[in-house]
Amino acid sequence: MAYDPGAIDAALAAAVGDEPALIAELRLAFVESAQRALAAMEAAESRDAWREAAARMKGLAASFGAVRLMVLAAQASDLPHDSATLAKLRRSIARLGSEAA
Repeated sequence: MAYDPGAIDAALAAAVGDEPALIAELRLAFVESAQRALAAMEAAESRDAWREAAARMKGLAASFGAVRLMVLAAQASDLPHDSATLAKLRRSIARLGSEAA
């Protein structure tokens, strides 16, 4: 799947206009929220808790236009505590975070 590094910025620019500082702040908030959702998945003690955290990440990614992360989160829903899936999610979030810097 192609990775579109500008999708989040484009979605944010459409929402808030040409405000680079606000876009950067919102991007950082998105990345922090995605990291919290990932932490919730890692800490999930049940299949339901895992699915809830994956759904939270999927919705967050969808609302910010992070298509790759959204697809990974949707796939993760059926793979509780799968280390390969967690690694993919971690890398995807790290890429999005590195763009914010």
